[in-house]
Amino acid sequence: MTDRSMSESRTLPPAFYDRPGTAVARDLLGCIVESRTGDGVVGLRLVEVEAYAGESDAASHAWRGPTPRTQVMYGPPGRSYVYLSYGMHWALNVVCLGVGTASAVLLRAGEVVEGIELVRQRRRPGTPDLRLASGPGNLAAALGLDAAWNDLDLTGTEGTLRLRGATPVPDSDVITAPRVGISRAVDTLWRYAVADDLHVSGPRPRR
Repeated sequence: MTDRSMSESRTLPPAFYDRPGTAVARDLLGCIVESRTGDGVVGLRLVEVEAYAGESDAASHAWRGPTPRTQVMYGPPGRSYVYLSYGMHWALNVVCLGVGTASAVLLRAGEVVEGIELVRQRRRPGTPDLRLASGPGNLAAALGLDAAWNDLDLTGTEGTLRLRGATPVPDSDVITAPRVGISRAVDTLWRYAVADDLHVSGPRPRR
């Protein structure tokens, strides 16, 4: 995808996120998540995501109801939920469904399609390009995110963080698999990935 085609793709509207997390997760594959900082612009094509269903999902942060940490998940759809995972790295989620219902999609992996030199500077020297944004912590680091990026509107056309539509991934190229890095609801097939894409994080699901 060229920089011209990326700049012409439209920001995903609030209605895109006002759906169950599983539907949003599937349709996010192939979309572009873009961050704008004083250092420049980074764009990642999403190749792996995971859905979480709030209080009905034992693996969700909102399983036990609202807390100061998860309050954003109960807010309007199309906002960012950024949290520190294992006290080591940031993770970016997008909030789904309407106000009062917690649901979110974790962005797990992407391919750098804009700003790769900036991403290389942000990552550990020698990191292979295929791994620059592979895994939730690496994806957030590639975008330059931290706690200040929590609870941002992702649907504005001029926002510092947004998601844009792109060429849809056909169903024949989508794999569903169990989510990873969790201890509850481990068999739920809410991990969505682009088949055979080498940017997908490990363990890489197979067809």
